[in-house]
Amino acid sequence: MTTTHASPLVSSSNVNGTDVYSNTGTHIGSIDHLMIDKESGKVAYAVMGFGGFLGLGEEHYPVPWQKLNYDTQKSGFVTDITEEQVKGAPDRHDSWFDDREWERRTHEHYGVPMYWI
Repeated sequence: MTTTHASPLVSSSNVNGTDVYSNTGTHIGSIDHLMIDKESGKVAYAVMGFGGFLGLGEEHYPVPWQKLNYDTQKSGFVTDITEEQVKGAPDRHDSWFDDREWERRTHEHYGVPMYWI
């Protein structure tokens, strides 16, 4: 008998487009792309698309990777973030990914440890 195991690794190309659900099972968005720390190799953020129809009007927000947990039953990620948390997150500017102070405030906002520490 052959037993198959889910690999602990996944290609980033397979993560892009993956659905994200609330703790109650409601579909809340999907992952547009990942932001990876160049030095540590850790995934820092999943930039998620929320809202819209066929990509029109969709808004993208970076969410700390630690806020997502993969659920094999859903073939997607589950999170406890709320719409209010996403909308209340620190304002982004064009170079948010180069602003450690913005990152610190964002991780504090979502209540997760900073990935670089």
